[in-house]
Amino acid sequence: MRKIILVTLLFAVCNLSAQSLTNYYELAAKNNPELKAKYKEFEASLQKIPQVSSLPDPNFSLGYFISPVETRLGPQNMKFSLTQMFPWFGTLKAQKNVAALLADSKYQAFLNTKNQLFFQVASAYYPLYELLNLKGIEQENIKILESYKKIASAKFENGKGSLVDVLRVDIMVKEAQTNLSILEKKEPALTAWFNSILNRKYDEKIDVIKEITLVELPLEYRKDSIVTNPLLLEIDLKKQAADANIIAVKKQGLPKLGVGLDYVFVGTGMNNFSDSGKDAIMPMVTLSLPIFRTKYNAANAEAKLMQESYWYQKEAAENKLNGSYYKMTFELEKEQELLKLYTNQVTTLSKSLNLLLAYYSNANKDFEEVLRMQQELLKYKKLTLASTSAFYVKLAELDYLTAKQF
Repeated sequence: MRKIILVTLLFAVCNLSAQSLTNYYELAAKNNPELKAKYKEFEASLQKIPQVSSLPDPNFSLGYFISPVETRLGPQNMKFSLTQMFPWFGTLKAQKNVAALLADSKYQAFLNTKNQLFFQVASAYYPLYELLNLKGIEQENIKILESYKKIASAKFENGKGSLVDVLRVDIMVKEAQTNLSILEKKEPALTAWFNSILNRKYDEKIDVIKEITLVELPLEYRKDSIVTNPLLLEIDLKKQAADANIIAVKKQGLPKLGVGLDYVFVGTGMNNFSDSGKDAIMPMVTLSLPIFRTKYNAANAEAKLMQESYWYQKEAAENKLNGSYYKMTFELEKEQELLKLYTNQVTTLSKSLNLLLAYYSNANKDFEEVLRMQQELLKYKKLTLASTSAFYVKLAELDYLTAKQF
């Protein structure tokens, strides 16, 4: 099976745990305010379920007869009514299903935000890794150039070298020092960016690993996991909610039943009937008549249109995720090829540089070639770091596309 292999970077000895990035994922998940906001939205959506699955409040009315109505049994002084309406059978359950599915979709939106957050963490972490190692490379480069300067100065003082060689290496030392100074100034900006994602103080210290270990990715790495991406699951749940809402709308368009009770307070009458002054009780049954169908038809059409909309949204999201997947796998393969090239170039240039330096030390020739090759070696070391950082950022994006769990 063809494999994408990340070449190991060997610039320093790893003195931190390989789980440090995972620890930052956990810290971001705990502290990030955007992720907290998404979870609160999910919790709020759960509160919608009891709202739509509960019976409407009963109606109570109380009336007082300013001019009592005289009846055979006596005057009617006051009455109260109590009525409870009941939606058509299954309406509350249908509404509950819609709310529950929408709540589930909110949870998937929360998971999608979490995965995006992890991608942001990785996108901020690896540039820091690159910068810190670039500083080490520049510092090493300055030491090497200063040693070259001493050699060139000694040869010039002994009349075996040229002042131009000393000036050339001095220019390169100053350039390297400037590059190092720029990197020093860039570090607080990258640190602040990373800490802002973690919702920490901008200048809080960040521990970054010094070496990245070998990673092997099989062909079509995690491609089958795209279907588990929370973005797709969120849309699918919304579509299911639209399906359930069609049923709920039909139920809402059916008659509502109500039961109630009227109680009338009757005063003592002038007649001597045995029931004189007895209060009147009247049970009632109520039936709503949903004859104005415009709103129900519109609600049903709305639910069907949303159903179609979610179908198209899911199709578009699938196309985008699959397209991005293949783009990322190509980018990873490209970085893998470049890393192989850069690593070989560094090895070859290091050997060639040692030979040239030995030749220059024994003869007064090719110092310009020594400096040129040193710059080439520096360039490929930097390219190796940049490609390594880019590889892992792209891998983090691929993990987001395939909803990898950390």
